[in-house]
Amino acid sequence: MSSSFDRFQKRRLISSYFSVVLSVFLVLFLLGVLGLFIINSKKLADDFKEKIAMTVFFKNEANDTILRTFGGKLKIAPYAKSTVYVTKEQAAKQHTDIIGEDFMTFLGENPLQNSYDIHLKADYVEKDSIAKIEKQLRTNPMISDIVYDKQLVNLVNDNIKKVSMWILIISGFLAFIAVLLINSSLRLSIHSNRFIIKTMQMVGATKSFIRKPFVMRSIKLGMLGASLAIIALIAVLLYVETSFPDLGILDNKILIAGVLLSVFGIGILITWLSTHFATQKFLNLRTDDLY
Repeated sequence: MSSSFDRFQKRRLISSYFSVVLSVFLVLFLLGVLGLFIINSKKLADDFKEKIAMTVFFKNEANDTILRTFGGKLKIAPYAKSTVYVTKEQAAKQHTDIIGEDFMTFLGENPLQNSYDIHLKADYVEKDSIAKIEKQLRTNPMISDIVYDKQLVNLVNDNIKKVSMWILIISGFLAFIAVLLINSSLRLSIHSNRFIIKTMQMVGATKSFIRKPFVMRSIKLGMLGASLAIIALIAVLLYVETSFPDLGILDNKILIAGVLLSVFGIGILITWLSTHFATQKFLNLRTDDLY
């Protein structure tokens, strides 16, 4: 009879440990995914911004020297990430490929102009910054027109601000849920040992002496759950890097390491604090209240 009860207690203890580790793992994994998304969201947003091109068209009077000089200035310009020179012949060929027929046979001449496609650095893809760059470029008398999608620039920047705000809100909400879930699992684990805690207290053991083994055990469970979460996060990173190499998700290794270390640290911190307060509660209860 005693051995059956011991086996039952052992199974219940293992089940309690498993629920704690599973709670820590799931919560920290979700927080880690969110953290990795946050550190890569700026990179993704910057990549999208830098794909928006500003096209500078030149008058037909602009000779090769003027065009080469302008291209040389763009190479050292702080706002230019990359530039592509498109001759009017190349532009005509591109239009012909898109339309499917040679429009110059009807016009008799090429009405297009030589141009530069300028891809700006992400920090300059702002309404005010682009306006200043456009104003500066228009001082060149050989430039006939400057074209870029102003509505797209405004839309991108507005949406990035909105997404960033929601990410912060979701992060705070998940962090709160994480504390509640882990705390609940640990409180249930401590609750099953409340009579042991009270018995030790009745025979003269100090609160710190009673609390120490429970805290150490919870920290070990937190470390185990955090380690499993880190392994899962690394697997996700490798999968994304293999499936979408253009994203360069592993480029910023320092921030990624920071997120993984934070996940490990949060696992230890939450389990330590939760166990400390849970044991303190039962230490302060009267014996009759244990039932």
